[in-house]
Amino acid sequence: MASASPKPVLKVLLCSPRGFCAGVVRAIESVEKALAIYGAPVYVRHEIVHNRHVVESLKAKGAIFVEELDEIPETSAPVIFSAHGVPKAVPERAEARNMFYLDATCPLVSKVHIEAERHHARGREVLLIGHAGHPEVIGTMGQLPEGSVHLIESIEDAEHFRPRDAANLAFTTQTTLSVDDMSEIVNVLKARFPAITGPRKDDICYATTNRQDAVKSIASSCERMIVVGSPNSSNSIRLVEVAMKAGCPRAMLIESAKDIVWNEFSGIERLGITAGASAPEVLVDEIVGAFRARFDARIETVTTANETVAFKLPRELRTKPAA
Repeated sequence: MASASPKPVLKVLLCSPRGFCAGVVRAIESVEKALAIYGAPVYVRHEIVHNRHVVESLKAKGAIFVEELDEIPETSAPVIFSAHGVPKAVPERAEARNMFYLDATCPLVSKVHIEAERHHARGREVLLIGHAGHPEVIGTMGQLPEGSVHLIESIEDAEHFRPRDAANLAFTTQTTLSVDDMSEIVNVLKARFPAITGPRKDDICYATTNRQDAVKSIASSCERMIVVGSPNSSNSIRLVEVAMKAGCPRAMLIESAKDIVWNEFSGIERLGITAGASAPEVLVDEIVGAFRARFDARIETVTTANETVAFKLPRELRTKPAA
């Protein structure tokens, strides 16, 4: 009886860093600590981070997710704001209802909020480079009076923007953009408005930059690239775009192992895998395991940076022990 044919050999390059960033870890731990201290339910306005696996896991522990505060009944339970940040009107509404709220906004997003407020206070017209409708963009624009922030989504927007006073302009950015795309837009703005004021340091967060750099380092040597992440995750979508732009012929966003379309990978010899900043490592492990089952997978981790950043939990969660 003929023996089964050997599995095809597949070189798998695992990007490092990948997966959770410090802001995501802080946000998830904020919900878990609030549940431990106060018990269920804990309400969370918007997905705490953009990952279905994370959200479902927290739901199972007693978190209730809502899109707006109006969906929350009168309660003494904690209400947590997501890592993406919220407009100023949201905590104002929470205070008007005497809600006990905890702010899990990523500190790097909060830094952008502060920058926008400072520019506005100094009389500058504020531009925000970002994607319309993303919760982070809504939150940042909502720090200032309506109409005070102009959203720039593309090079075309940068080319056509007409300021009130070209000598009194400032820009800031969403933290999860493509570094290269953002740079192209900023170059246009600086060429048109040489006096424009920008951040002292890029607003794009360290984790976004590091994950994109890791993808760039292997993309051209891979026939396929998998980005583990959810379709509403901005930083994950950017990783797909970065991989393609850096030379990978086919990159795709995959939420979990069950979503793998296997005929996409027939005949390939080199595969790259990374994960967006809100994707847990367990999903990467499952996908690697699925490839091991079908291929003689030779795994190599490619490290381009070492991350040591950590953020403290909100003060209210640091001062109380779990029940």
